[in-house]
Amino acid sequence: MALTTLDAKTALIVIDLQRGIVALPTAHPTGEVVERAAALAQAFRRHGLPVVLVNVAGGAPGRAEQARNTGDFPAGFTDLVPELNAQPSDHRVTKRTWGAFTNTDLEAYLREQVVTQVVLVGVATSIGVESTARYAHELGLNVTFAVDAMTDLHADAHANSLTRIFPRLGETGTTQEVLALLEHSRA
Repeated sequence: MALTTLDAKTALIVIDLQRGIVALPTAHPTGEVVERAAALAQAFRRHGLPVVLVNVAGGAPGRAEQARNTGDFPAGFTDLVPELNAQPSDHRVTKRTWGAFTNTDLEAYLREQVVTQVVLVGVATSIGVESTARYAHELGLNVTFAVDAMTDLHADAHANSLTRIFPRLGETGTTQEVLALLEHSRA
């Protein structure tokens, strides 16, 4: 489904655009992802809409076939990239699982703000973004994906999320389409 509208109370959720993550090799240049996410954050702030900045500082316990870090990150790894221009009004979430809702205050914050829709961006498409989207969808929130403001460690995983998963969870569009709807709906 193509992007159709933004609710009156839509929040932007920026997933894991932090120094350690954006330094990893990804399917698409993270500089462009960060630039687009920063443009969205600036526009949401300008319109008085909530901006949520999420970083990851650990991993869920349990066995997995692929190695993963559960918490001993090097200094600076979890720092949000400065291009996001984090503001005191932004809500910060530090997660220790793939999704931004599990064991955090994100759901309570969105309810307090009377948010009915979320726009998701960040890294990695098939991990943090998708996990957060699934939970948001289960909560009954309208979910929108700015697909050019996200990337993954693997091109095939990114493509799978964009073509098979996201259309079942919400609407997809580009950063420019989200910005245009934001400007139109607030005019």
